[in-house]
Amino acid sequence: MIVTEKNYYSRLDKFLRKELKNLPLSAIYKLIRKGKIIVNGKKIKDPSYKLEVGDEININEDTSKYNREKNNQIIPIKMEFDIIYEDESILIINKPAGIPIHPGKGTHIATLIEGLMYLGKKKDFTPYLVHRLDKHTSGVFIVAKNVNSAREISDIISSRNIKKKYVTLCIGNPKSTEKIEIPLDSKYAKTIYNKKKTFKTDLGYFSLLDVEIKTGRKHQIRKHLSLIGYPVVGDNLYGNKKLNREFKRKYGLKRYFLHCSEMTFVYKNKKIRAIAPLAKDLQETLKALKMEE
Repeated sequence: MIVTEKNYYSRLDKFLRKELKNLPLSAIYKLIRKGKIIVNGKKIKDPSYKLEVGDEININEDTSKYNREKNNQIIPIKMEFDIIYEDESILIINKPAGIPIHPGKGTHIATLIEGLMYLGKKKDFTPYLVHRLDKHTSGVFIVAKNVNSAREISDIISSRNIKKKYVTLCIGNPKSTEKIEIPLDSKYAKTIYNKKKTFKTDLGYFSLLDVEIKTGRKHQIRKHLSLIGYPVVGDNLYGNKKLNREFKRKYGLKRYFLHCSEMTFVYKNKKIRAIAPLAKDLQETLKALKMEE
């Protein structure tokens, strides 16, 4: 494959996702991780590797074994979306929790891309996903409506010219504000939080935080808060499983408490500030905590 002006994406993984439509994301990242992707004769294992027009990309493996079967193809599914902002180039929604972005192994429910494809057919656009939110994270989610806006928004995000704010509830009572700069997966990562409120319960202390991330590492907020000793409530991967079970039993929260509340960026000389109200299940959790005061 040759990178041209027509198919250009700055990141290697985004380019491959566009060019290898019949391969699931897991297979694409596996090929990168195993060093099977060759750019200009050199093995590249970094998904965020920056491409240039004219680069030559080869895959040192038979990819036919990874091809999706027909019954695994993405099929448009009708889905209701809470649309925060929309113009001719982008769509911003308030993503509900519990919905994965893409179909994957073991995924038997409707996914975001299937719903967006249905909406795209109805409104005559092709959805392009330019960033990710984990399955159980709710909030602001940006979708490009064409390949040009996908490239432009991707560049804005990768260059960090975007403000990303989250709301989370952590276990414990951290100090009022902190800047966390602990590397993640050997890469620079920066998270800043401000404590809004602390709840004292019979299960211990829980603190509501406003969080801003300056980088976009995988599970960044959950990892950083866990590393400083204040894991996100409900996060069984990096947090306190026993306490999470007790919290779920008492307050009914069925996921980790993490919501993307705001994204602000400038696109086509226009400042766009997308705000997503806190999800209902998280509002109910806070209401229950306040009732104990």
